[in-house]
Amino acid sequence: MAAPMPVALIDDDKDLRRATAQTLELAGFSVSAYEGAKAALAELSADFAGPVVTDIRMPEIDGLQLFAMLKGIDADLPVILMTGHGDIPMAVQAIQDGAYDFIAKPFAADRLVQSVRRAGEKRRLILENRMLRKAAEDAQENSPLIGQTPVMENLRKILRHIADTDVDVLVAGETGSGKEVVAQILHQWSHRRKGNFVALNCGALPETVIESELFGHEAGAFTGAQKRRTGRIEHASGGTLFLDEIESMPVATQVKMLRVLEMREITPLGTNEVRSVDLRVVAAAKIDLGDPDLRGDFREDLYYRLNVVTISIPPLRERRDDIPLLFSHFAARAAERFRREVPELSPEMRRHFASHAWPGNVRELSHYAERVVLGVEGGAAAPVPAQPTGGGTLPERLERYEAEIIRDALTANDGDVRSTIEALGIPRKTFYDKLQRHGINRGGYTARK
Repeated sequence: MAAPMPVALIDDDKDLRRATAQTLELAGFSVSAYEGAKAALAELSADFAGPVVTDIRMPEIDGLQLFAMLKGIDADLPVILMTGHGDIPMAVQAIQDGAYDFIAKPFAADRLVQSVRRAGEKRRLILENRMLRKAAEDAQENSPLIGQTPVMENLRKILRHIADTDVDVLVAGETGSGKEVVAQILHQWSHRRKGNFVALNCGALPETVIESELFGHEAGAFTGAQKRRTGRIEHASGGTLFLDEIESMPVATQVKMLRVLEMREITPLGTNEVRSVDLRVVAAAKIDLGDPDLRGDFREDLYYRLNVVTISIPPLRERRDDIPLLFSHFAARAAERFRREVPELSPEMRRHFASHAWPGNVRELSHYAERVVLGVEGGAAAPVPAQPTGGGTLPERLERYEAEIIRDALTANDGDVRSTIEALGIPRKTFYDKLQRHGINRGGYTARK
């Protein structure tokens, strides 16, 4: 269960401070109450995980002065001002200066609780975005293969274990899952990093060209070959050769490639000269080459020669906990490229992360982040409206509104069933019935630790 949201309460009126603290505690908040600004400032920091509620009229340091000081500690710390009627003009100015809200005395308990709850959710998102950005920066420094899920930790462990060997590697993974990134890591973490990393997409070249690209040719070897050309294999000697979509390699070329793997030598087109090469081969396929039905024309002996070590990259939908971290990395990179602000991670985007199938994997997520940064992706736009919108009959609109309220409650409570049910005020069975009717997956709202 998620820990209660902390709230800092500052009010020099002892009775009002006690009553306000009790109201917030009954609503599920963890309240730290202070009789003055100095005591609060001694304990509040940029890491404080909740909002600040303060009276305006206080001795020594008033609420507006406190608000200015808190902005110096953390400009994103939500501050809610409690005001008498005579202080409202000052409070309005404070709102313009960045205060989160002001509440005129006397106020209804629900008015305060709702304001604190919204401010607390905002604070949670701010701190979560900061954490994700820092984690993305740290992950990028340690490895370009970003992810904190167990499967990614294990993948990095395997790569470190085999990187500095000369074993050939077969990388299996769906389109956009990061196969070339894995190949580059194997190169950079090996003693071959001073040599060339040479990549070739076997599916992007016609059969008439691929052999020349791989093995090179001498002048006059074929029509149009006016000068000698060093092939990709020879150019990779001393380094790493990455063959992407190797399942698309023509059968005739596969035969020659098998000899390269076995003998570490090539014969360029137009010559009988045999040249030795010293390289590691990393091949990637987006299908399971071990399945004869999927392998098609791909030679079985070449598959077994490559299959000394096979590394499988999990699709993004199987490691959804990594999506916010990856998004933060891609969004920061896109913001720098397009000279835009880095977007905040919103509840609507989290719902998209949890529900979308991501058929294009990491590449698709990267493009999604770019669209969000450019402002052309709707998922990161304004918060969900507080009233039903769109067309349809009244029952249809009410259904949409009810589903949105449930999603917001799940988001506010990190997917915790008990807290969400309490917030909605409905029986547990009714809650699960509504989840099923609206097609809501509670797992997508569980807090990330």
